[in-house]
Amino acid sequence: MTNAGPPSPSRRHQLLAWAVPRLRRSGELESVEVERTRLVVVHATARGGLPTRLVPRFESRFSVVTEVLKGAAGEFPSYVVTPRGADPRRTVVYLHGGGFVSGIDPFHLRYLARLATALEARIVLPDYPLTPEHTWRDSHEPIADLVARWTADSAELVLAGDSAGGGYALALALTLRDRGGPQPGRLLLHSPWVDLTTSTPATAAFSADDPWLHLTKLYAYADWWAGSPDDLGRPEVSPALGDLAGLPPALMFCGTRDTLAPGCRLLADRAMEAGWDLTYVERPGLIHVYPLLPFIPEARDAWRRTLEFLA
Repeated sequence: MTNAGPPSPSRRHQLLAWAVPRLRRSGELESVEVERTRLVVVHATARGGLPTRLVPRFESRFSVVTEVLKGAAGEFPSYVVTPRGADPRRTVVYLHGGGFVSGIDPFHLRYLARLATALEARIVLPDYPLTPEHTWRDSHEPIADLVARWTADSAELVLAGDSAGGGYALALALTLRDRGGPQPGRLLLHSPWVDLTTSTPATAAFSADDPWLHLTKLYAYADWWAGSPDDLGRPEVSPALGDLAGLPPALMFCGTRDTLAPGCRLLADRAMEAGWDLTYVERPGLIHVYPLLPFIPEARDAWRRTLEFLA
């Protein structure tokens, strides 16, 4: 584990740590049924497609092709975003975060547009079906097939994700390793949710200092995504608890004002035991998925490290 950067968060970070939870209307769970009903309504009324409003001149800078994937509970899209005029040999498959209950966010697309430009890479962005209507079983295998196909067709493939999507990316890496076919060249994980059992004892203490994530909601989202108590500990759901040997080199970021930090520490410890080449960068006092947040020096440092790792 690397403790990188100055010990105190920047003023810009502190401002975002105050503002982001309020802008996202973050709060504790009112009740499981109220939250379930709210999310079903949100999902039913959500606009499809990519949220491009934070990416200037998106249509003139990128082309988008939509592929339809077939899962256990129906079809869902996957978007291939390519810089115009480029002939990319590298591919980044990115699993978006959102607690398995929220779709692709404008901040995801802003970050991925920067990554596509810097790496001259195509971005493959599965828009997987969300919970509580769906579980991991409705999308895991078709997305694993998608990653395997792009791995075979690319000079190098990066499998990446943030938060819930970071855990999903790691779970897919485990599945691809067990299949024995083409493997991603690198893994990039931003504050990944890798233990949905929330078994690490320090989780409650870290959550008390987290302005964004709330354990009461995470418990509900984890149960819904697993679909069954028996599935919570499966590697497809909680990949930190699986066999980590034989995975590709990985870079992981997390801050300590993050409910998911104990799970990231657990993953780093188990990676060392398994001999997996995982670099873990932990920043004191930083909030959830800080490398994706705009205008803060801590994100610029994470960006530099990311490009060095993927170069």
